[in-house]
Amino acid sequence: MTVGVVVMAYGTPASLDDVEAYYTHIRHGRPPEAARLAELVGRYESIGGTSPLAEVTEAQRVAIAARLEQVVPGGFIVEVGTKHAPPFIEDTVTALARAGVSRIVGLALAPHYSRATIGEYHARATAAAAAAGIDDYDGIDHWHLEPSYVGFLADAIRDARAAMAPRTHVVFTAHSLPERALEGDPYVDELHTSAAAVADRVGLAERDWSLGWQSAGRTADAWRGPDIGDVIDSIAAADDHDGVLVCPQGFVADHLEVLYDLDVVARARADAAGIAFVRTRSLNDDPTVMAALADRIVAAAAAIR
Repeated sequence: MTVGVVVMAYGTPASLDDVEAYYTHIRHGRPPEAARLAELVGRYESIGGTSPLAEVTEAQRVAIAARLEQVVPGGFIVEVGTKHAPPFIEDTVTALARAGVSRIVGLALAPHYSRATIGEYHARATAAAAAAGIDDYDGIDHWHLEPSYVGFLADAIRDARAAMAPRTHVVFTAHSLPERALEGDPYVDELHTSAAAVADRVGLAERDWSLGWQSAGRTADAWRGPDIGDVIDSIAAADDHDGVLVCPQGFVADHLEVLYDLDVVARARADAAGIAFVRTRSLNDDPTVMAALADRIVAAAAAIR
C-alpha cells in the first residue's frame, strides 16, 4: 500500500500581489494596516521581489521523493503542504487521500520541535487526515540531532570561518517565539542541544559561541531574546572578538527571515557597530540531509504498520 507523505513548511507569498493575503492569513483574518503592508512589501522588494522559499521547498520535496523512490520504489507519494499559503496543509492531505493512500507521514521542514510550530503542523495534518477518513497519521516531531544536519552546520561554519579573523564569535539563531508559548516547551532546550553539538564538532570554545533570536513578531507579548541585533552590539562592545558569524540553525532554506532579517538588517547592525559580519550558507536541498530525512520517513511508515 502506498504511503502518503506531506512535507510541511511555513509558506510564502507567490508574488507581491499576494503579500496582503499571506499576512492576513498569518494574522488570523486581520489584514495588515496600510503602513505595515507597505513595509512588508518593501522587505520582499529588497530581496528581489519574492522569497525563494517556495522553490527551495519544492526542491527539498523532489530530493526526498527521489530518495524514497530509490529505497522503496513506488512506495510513497510526496507532496508539499504549507501553513500560510497554497497549497495549504489541509488541501494536500485531502489530495493524498483522494490519491488512494490509507496512511500518511508528516515531516516539517524545521529541525526543532515546539508546540506552536511543529505541533500545529501535525495537529492540522492529523485533523485533515481524520476528516478524509485516514486514521493512520504519524508525524516526525524533530530532527535537531540528525547527524547529517549537525555535520552540515559544522561544515558551513568551518567554511565561513576560514575567511574570517581568528577571533570570530559564532551566533546560532532561530525564530523567536512568545515567552508564554515556551512554558514547558522543548524548543529552547533542543536549540541549545543542537548548537552545542555543532560547536563541539567544530571545536569552538565556550566563549566563542552563543544563542541569539530573530524575527520576533510585533505583538504585546514578550518574545524570547536576546535579539540578534542586541547580540551583535554586545559582542562589538565587549571587544573580545573581531567578527560575528551567524549560523541560522533554526531555518533550513533561504527565505525572508534569512535574506532580509539577517543579510540586510543584522548586517547593517554589524556595520554600524564596526564589527565584521558573515552568515553561513543555508541548508536548502542538501542531498545528504534530504536523504537522511527520507530515511526517517521510511522508519516512520514502518512504525505505522
